[in-house]
Amino acid sequence: MVQTVQPQTTSAWVIDPVHSSVEFAVRHMVIATVRGRFAKFQIQADFDETRPENVRVLGTADTASVDTGEAKRDEHLRSPDFFDAANFPQISFKSRRVEPRGGDKYRLVGDLTIRGTTREVPFDVTFAGIANDPWGNQRAGFTATATLDRKDFGLKWNVPLEAGGVLVGDAVKVNIEVELIKQKQG
Repeated sequence: MVQTVQPQTTSAWVIDPVHSSVEFAVRHMVIATVRGRFAKFQIQADFDETRPENVRVLGTADTASVDTGEAKRDEHLRSPDFFDAANFPQISFKSRRVEPRGGDKYRLVGDLTIRGTTREVPFDVTFAGIANDPWGNQRAGFTATATLDRKDFGLKWNVPLEAGGVLVGDAVKVNIEVELIKQKQG
C-alpha cells in the first residue's frame, strides 16, 4: 500500500511588536472606563495556511510592563493586590483549538494563566488577511477580543463605594491587535 504524503503547509509566524498591541479596559467607579496595555509581550503561531483551524498560538505578556498612563495605578497593578508581578512575572496563553465562525471569523479557545490560575478562555478572532511587505516578508493580521472576569484569576481586590458599586469592575475587556511575520524556511 502506497501512502500519499501531503505537502507541509504549516509555517512559523512571529509577532511584529511595533505593529501589535495587547490592551485591556475595565470600569472605574461604575461611571468610567480605564484602559491599559502591556508594553512587553510575545506571540508566536504555527499554522497551516490552507487549514487555518489547525493553528497553534502561544503568547505571553510581562506583568511588570502594565501601563495605564498613571504611575501610581500601575504600581498598584503590579502589587500582590492585582498581578503580583514579583511572583507571577507573566500572563500566558496556549491555544487548544480553533472554531471557524464563517468568513474571516474564528473562535480561538485556549488556556489563559494569570497569577498561577489557568482557565479556558475563548477569543473572538477576525483574520485581516495576508500581505507582502516591501522587504520580501509575508505578514498576517488578526484582531482578538475577549471579556474576562478578573476574579476568576484571583484578582479580587476592590473597594465598595458609598453610593453603591465598587471601585474596579469585574469584567475586563481584552483587545489584541497582532501583525505576524512569516519565518523564512532554512
